[in-house]
Amino acid sequence: MNPITLKLQAEPLVRLALQEDITSEDVSTASVMPGPARGEVHLIAKQDGVICGLDVFELPFVLLDPTAEVRATVSDGDEVTAGQELAVVEADVRALLSGERVALNYLQRMSGIATYTRNMAALFAGTKTRLVDTRKTTPNMRVFEKEAVRVGGAGNHRYNLSDGVLLKDNHIDAAGGVAAAIAAARAHAPFVRKIEVEVETLDMVREAVEAGADIIMLDNMDVPTMREAIALIDGRAEVEVSGNVTAANVARLVDLGVDYVSSGALTHSAPILDLSLKHLRVIG
Repeated sequence: MNPITLKLQAEPLVRLALQEDITSEDVSTASVMPGPARGEVHLIAKQDGVICGLDVFELPFVLLDPTAEVRATVSDGDEVTAGQELAVVEADVRALLSGERVALNYLQRMSGIATYTRNMAALFAGTKTRLVDTRKTTPNMRVFEKEAVRVGGAGNHRYNLSDGVLLKDNHIDAAGGVAAAIAAARAHAPFVRKIEVEVETLDMVREAVEAGADIIMLDNMDVPTMREAIALIDGRAEVEVSGNVTAANVARLVDLGVDYVSSGALTHSAPILDLSLKHLRVIG
C-alpha cells in the first residue's frame, strides 16, 4: 500500500489503540519520569523472520511526541535474525515508555504475518498460481494485516464487501441456486466487477461455468475432485482454491495450476515475530 494511504488509514486506529492503553494517565511512567527528558531505546529482533510495519511502529511515538524519530537499519520486507538491532527510537522518554507496547504490538503482528506469508508464498515461486489472503482478519486490523501479506510476497483478495462480488454458499441459498445468484449479481453489480462464485461439488462447477462466472472458487474439495473441476472449467473461468489452507498442507496445491490459492491462515493463524525494545537511556 502507498505509504501516504497507509498512514491515512492507520493513524486513527493507532490513536484508538493508545487511548485503549492510556485512559487517564500512564501511572508507571508518570511515577519514574514526571518531567520531559530526551531518550533513546533500541529495537532488537528476538527471532529470525521478515520485518514489516516500521512506519506503523513509529506512529505511536510520533502521536505522543511529534519530535520522535525512528532510525531504522532495515526496511519492510527485509529478513532479520535473532539478536539483530533493527532501529533506534529517539523521543521524550515519557513517549518511549507509554508508546512501547502499542508500537511493538503492531510491529510484531505485522512481521509475524509477513514471515508466515513469505514461507508459504515461496512454494509457488515459478508457477502461475498466486497465493492470496481473505477477509478473515482481526477487527480493525485489516489494513495492517493485508499490508503484511503483501510485504510477505502474497496478494490481497478483495479488501472488503464493497470491493468485489463473491457469492458464497449462503448467497447461493438466498438466491435459490448458483445460476440465479450469478444472474442477480450480473444484473446488480457494476459492469466493471468480476463475479466470483464459491462451489463445493462438481454439479455446482458445471452450473457456474454455464452461468458465466468469471472466477470459480473450489471450496474444501480434495485434490482428485479439484483436478476434475479444473478439467470441467477448461479455461472458461479463472480458478481459485480455498478451504483450510495452511502452511502445513499448502504444498499439495502447488502443482494444480490454478490461478489463485486463498488462505485465511495468513492472517488468522500467523504467530507474532518476537521483538523487543531494550537499553533505554536518557540522553538529554
